[in-house]
Amino acid sequence: MTASPLAPSPGEELLFGWGHTAPSAAVVTHPVSVAEVQRAVAEAGPRGVLARGLGRSYGDAAQSGGATVLRLDGMNRVHLDPQHHEVTVGAGVSLDDLLRIVVPAGYFVPVTPGTRMITVGGAISADVHGKNHHVEGTFGSHVSRMVLVDGTGQQRVLDQQSTPDEFWATVGGMGLTGVIVEATFDLIPITSSLISVDTDRTVDLDDLMNRMIEGDDSYRYSVAWVDSVHPSGRGVLTRGDHAPAGWLPEKVRSEPLAYGAKALATVPPVFPSGLVNPLTMRLFNEAWFRKAPKSKRGELQSIATFFHPLDIAHEWNRGYGPAGFLQYQFAVPDSAGHLVGETLGRLRAIGAVSPVTVLKRFGAANPGPLSFPQPGWTLAIDVPTGVDGLAATLDSLDEEVLAVGGRLYLAKDSRMSPQMMAASYPRLAEWQRVRDAMDPKHVFTSDLARRLSL
Repeated sequence: MTASPLAPSPGEELLFGWGHTAPSAAVVTHPVSVAEVQRAVAEAGPRGVLARGLGRSYGDAAQSGGATVLRLDGMNRVHLDPQHHEVTVGAGVSLDDLLRIVVPAGYFVPVTPGTRMITVGGAISADVHGKNHHVEGTFGSHVSRMVLVDGTGQQRVLDQQSTPDEFWATVGGMGLTGVIVEATFDLIPITSSLISVDTDRTVDLDDLMNRMIEGDDSYRYSVAWVDSVHPSGRGVLTRGDHAPAGWLPEKVRSEPLAYGAKALATVPPVFPSGLVNPLTMRLFNEAWFRKAPKSKRGELQSIATFFHPLDIAHEWNRGYGPAGFLQYQFAVPDSAGHLVGETLGRLRAIGAVSPVTVLKRFGAANPGPLSFPQPGWTLAIDVPTGVDGLAATLDSLDEEVLAVGGRLYLAKDSRMSPQMMAASYPRLAEWQRVRDAMDPKHVFTSDLARRLSL
């Protein structure tokens, strides 16, 4: 599952996914205009072109060995439209930068994953989901319009009404239909920058899942941390919504939308290489469970604390050591909820325990052929790649996920087979037909696309 880094050729840069498992070298450029993107497409070599955001895909989705990789960090214009509660941004704008602009203006992004260190282009390409999927769907569902450079170099405007096939092939299309250069999407109006959070510690996995089934629909946001070490699968369930300004204590009521730099600050790497091991994970999971209140209502938390706790530690992925790590994330229907406990048990049996084990409920799927979420459960667990027996265990789990109609998340995947991909995404051929029309010469490709025969 790991690859030794190869020295890049002159002019190339070695690119990794967040898991640091399969690096490859490419020529990296920084276009600042649509014309420069079009020129890169027109001059594409035999290995093609790929857009890359901030590199938070865990595997090989945002890298392409021997290709030209476009970093759109210079395409970072932001135009806020308060009248329509929406924003138009360049695809290189990060959610981190965007939140610093829209929160003080009284808005929040429609969907955020567990990190704000991703670009808008990446959020659309991976069709990211968050703690509110059961209520508000994926990021792509909130996009009303996007501008894209296709495989012929043509600039195209896509929307859900006039170009639905191309639009939904791009949402979740992992950058393989073209280069997104601009997007317009709606925002959530807020009156404070704090989240009102209800927390419950649960005694076991059944207790946790039952509480989520019975109560999640009453909350905009819901997420559960699961103790991957303890055999019971005990956990901590946190749910909430944006706190109205009127709920705030007097000391902060005068500046309800203040979005403090302290809450968003990151610290230098604090995870020594190889920190994640069975002993430290037992200690960490026990401490994390114990520090959570048994039951607490209406606690006011910052956006960073509730949504992005890992962002405080810069390069926390270093903690998994030089061999790197992977995230195994699946979506399965409600009828297959038993796979959550079975997966945790199988991984625990081989010593593949984790500090980051997250369980969420998914709502309705959107029309995207490669969009990951479907109604039911999603479990995500980070594990070091060097665990003995991990490959065989995950291959076996793949078969179980497939048998119940589930699938794996492309933005987190680093080891799925082409056969699993084709069988678990039954609309793949439909997506490929639209992709072929948008990119007839297959200019856009990636290491992931080659691995999965997309």
